[in-house]
Amino acid sequence: MAAAAATTFSELSAFKLVSSRPNSSSLTVFSSLKLPSATNSPNYSFKALKSQLNPQRHHRITSPLRSTTTTPDAASTVTTFHGLCYVVGDNIDTDQIIPAEYLTLVPSNPVEYEKLGSYALIGLPSSYETRFIDPGEIKSKYSIVIGGDNFGCGSSREHAPVALGASGVAAVVAESYARIFFRNSVATGEVYPVESEGRLCKECKTGDVVTIELGESDSKLINHTSGKEYKLKPIGDAGPVIKAGGIFAYARKTGMIPSR
Repeated sequence: MAAAAATTFSELSAFKLVSSRPNSSSLTVFSSLKLPSATNSPNYSFKALKSQLNPQRHHRITSPLRSTTTTPDAASTVTTFHGLCYVVGDNIDTDQIIPAEYLTLVPSNPVEYEKLGSYALIGLPSSYETRFIDPGEIKSKYSIVIGGDNFGCGSSREHAPVALGASGVAAVVAESYARIFFRNSVATGEVYPVESEGRLCKECKTGDVVTIELGESDSKLINHTSGKEYKLKPIGDAGPVIKAGGIFAYARKTGMIPSR
């Protein structure tokens, strides 16, 4: 995603979830942008509350640089992430991603944004012997998180994907996501929430060197440490939104709302 991409908390608060077609297989944004739905979850759409939206008064969340490249080929565009992976299990909730005591940090403040990232995944139990962020460091050396089922469950907090993004994470690969975490990841543009076809959390180990290739029709994870490849589910129309820097940056880019 672009380094200058930004989204805002006050703008995010201008969105609410409203029931969408129950039998639809997608999330609908602005009635024209469709995103993959979370596994076994109801479908919803984002609805702008114009009375609450004031584009002149907001706090910006600016994402850091990521090791992301977009490579065109003859058929499509492939977005690539490469780095060390950090592996977690099932039901990683938002309190483990960023405990409630750190929600007072304001991501619009660069110092607090950095500090927020330094607390990412600090709520994991002691059974995780390898810590996500090394002692004395404020950034993680792991740019890709691999999880199991129901990643991002628990209370809704935009700080969860923001904390991961601030720590240096570019993408999360999980079997399935809690609907609200998936939505917040797309809305903030902080991390790519990619779904795996199998239990990669059992196939990969923390510290493995991996590459994620997200294509328009074919996506995969390559584990260079084990020499194995795994198929990933396409991220669909969520990709351009995240690449733009979040839902409002995408809306401005595509002319859905006026540019500032």
